[in-house]
Amino acid sequence: MKVIAIEGPSYAGKSTAIRHLRDRGFEDRSYIADCYVKQIGRRDAVPPARTASAAEQVAAFETFMAVEEARVLTALSSARPFVILDRSVDTLLAHAHALDALFGYLVQHRLRDRLQVLPHLRPDHTLYLDVPGEALGLRRKNAGHTDTEPDYFLHEPAFLMHTRDYFLARAQTPVSREVTVIPADTSRDGIAHAVEALVSFWTR
Repeated sequence: MKVIAIEGPSYAGKSTAIRHLRDRGFEDRSYIADCYVKQIGRRDAVPPARTASAAEQVAAFETFMAVEEARVLTALSSARPFVILDRSVDTLLAHAHALDALFGYLVQHRLRDRLQVLPHLRPDHTLYLDVPGEALGLRRKNAGHTDTEPDYFLHEPAFLMHTRDYFLARAQTPVSREVTVIPADTSRDGIAHAVEALVSFWTR
């Protein structure tokens, strides 16, 4: 079973790319998993983007890893040769890396230790959609979101810098075996077709 993950900041175009892959029939031979947040039943059960302590950050990781376990079981039961993920465990580790850097939580090593005994899907290939902060801000504004919403923390420049460094500067070692960067400051359709081209190559 080959696992492919699509990563990048909020509003990078991941959901559009996943929808495009479904429209193009990739679900016929691949298990396609939606983002963690979409798989948590109640909105009020989703951990906050900006946790208030190291303990809260570890608890958030455990919550999302319960979703990851469910994704593992579904992927295995699907018996399909390919798995395509909207975000992977590297999302969780990149988020923790950013909060460690910003607030000194120092939980990264604890999460990696926990990962050794928790079920998870290790990507063979990760596509990182790389978008400048200004473009992300414009997309967010065009979608009608404001800077006062709880998840705006995910768009703060310092947070974006540290999560990007996790994947691109390898500030920590990603779980994924290989990370490929796609410049994603073009149209959503352009990004989706670029993702399709690489996924097609890896799943042929």
